[in-house]
Amino acid sequence: MISILLSSILMIAVLAGWGKLMDLISGELIQGISGKILSGILGISLVWTVISFFTPLTIYIEIPTLLLGLFSFFKNKLHQEFYRFSKKNYYLGGFASFIIVLGGSYYPYILDHFGYYIPTIKWITEYGLIKGISNLDLTLGQMSVWHIFQAGFSNFSDPFLRMNTILLIIYSIYSIEKKNWIHFCFLPVLLLFSQSPSPDLPVMIFSLIILNEIITGNKNILLLFAFSVFVFTIKPTMIWLPILVFLCSLFIFKSNFKKLLLGAGILLLFFIKNMWTFGYPIFPVAIGDWGLSWKPNPEVLKISSQYAILKTYDMQYSYEEIQQFSVYEYIKNWFFLEGIKSVINILFILSLIVFSVFACIKKRKLITLICISLLIKSVLILFFSAQYRFFIDVFFVIFFVMCYEYFNKRKSIIVFSVFSVFIISIISFPNLIQKYIPSFRPGNFMVGFEKEQLYQPSTYEYHQFDNYKVGNLKFNVSKDYPYSFDTPLPSISPSYINDDNKAGIFPQLIDKKDIRKGFIWKRMNSDEKKEAEKVINNIENTDK
Repeated sequence: MISILLSSILMIAVLAGWGKLMDLISGELIQGISGKILSGILGISLVWTVISFFTPLTIYIEIPTLLLGLFSFFKNKLHQEFYRFSKKNYYLGGFASFIIVLGGSYYPYILDHFGYYIPTIKWITEYGLIKGISNLDLTLGQMSVWHIFQAGFSNFSDPFLRMNTILLIIYSIYSIEKKNWIHFCFLPVLLLFSQSPSPDLPVMIFSLIILNEIITGNKNILLLFAFSVFVFTIKPTMIWLPILVFLCSLFIFKSNFKKLLLGAGILLLFFIKNMWTFGYPIFPVAIGDWGLSWKPNPEVLKISSQYAILKTYDMQYSYEEIQQFSVYEYIKNWFFLEGIKSVINILFILSLIVFSVFACIKKRKLITLICISLLIKSVLILFFSAQYRFFIDVFFVIFFVMCYEYFNKRKSIIVFSVFSVFIISIISFPNLIQKYIPSFRPGNFMVGFEKEQLYQPSTYEYHQFDNYKVGNLKFNVSKDYPYSFDTPLPSISPSYINDDNKAGIFPQLIDKKDIRKGFIWKRMNSDEKKEAEKVINNIENTDK
């Protein structure tokens, strides 16, 4: 906890300093210290995304960034912004920060932490953005901008990767500063995302902030659209947000298209980044084929697509069974999955229906546009992969809009206090959720409270792996474990080795002397097939 607190103080100052520099260049996104922090996040993320094409985000990139941010913070006397808080709000901020830091100090338990988040950050800090990295491990082709941002601060400022915890503190500052207390109602649920560098948390926070700014009359379409596109680059399932800002600029603010150019530039950078790492403009969709030599093998993409369909039905049906569903069975079986996923799916559809009726009753243009944006996003999600984690933000938005005027300061603090105790109790005594909600699989990986959390957050170490070679690629595979979160690079998850072998291909270095030149896939010859089979057999024997 102490470590996170010290890191939070440093990061808030650095980000605010960078935000001030951004304000001088592009204008002010949101007034106040929280607005400067958000601008700082945007600015650093974009700068580092460009830099990571050419060099890894090592401490030699981080230290100058910290020094420049701190210089700007003290030169512009940004600490004086905090004097605007009343004494009561200082106490509230302190109480909220304590709960947030405590929640963020627990062991990570989200499986993507080990199979996607940490490996991505390791690659960016050690090598930067690598051309065709998706050929090595398809998941790495995402390279979220949020992970680029986190990677840059992981050498010194945030070595335990608790930037999400720091962001929650920033979110509480925004709520206090703007006196929009309903945001405190979301903090307890968001605590569940604070132990890992999950991109889900920032996109939910940023979307609620942008939504709040639009509702309260912020007309800076240039930066609102730019920031909404930035949120999309973190997680493309947030497509509803730039759609909303675009519709507002068109039908409410009557803005000209010049104010969308900055956002368009950020979107272009996102497409270039994806084409560099994945081979197509939007991960994991094979749309927009430019014929790049490092794009993934079609058979591997097909396997990935099939897996997404299996995840839609929570792995409760085989792919062959799903293919035989009628339209009625597609819908019915999705609604009536075993466990908590069924409840979430039903609530999702009911929420959309209720919100659509609410929008019709209110007959307010902004609420109608929000509803249209959410429906567009929901249709796309249902079409591609209707997994609950892709539409969880819809619940937040609907609750925010429908209850915006109901939750005053007193009600919000009561909700925050009660549910924070509930959430902290769950992650402190995970046997409760394991017993009563066994279908909530992440609960099975919660550990509980340890006294070491008082001075530094809990982290896992494994460091067990084997070395292999197929063709010109030497790589590492975690021993008797499906994920490569602390396996030395280059590493491959066992599941992707199997997928490649089924497709008759294997990743290879473009230049066997330089990993930074990237990866391509190559059809295996007879010798390489034997090498791959040896790897698979050894992994299977180790697992046994």
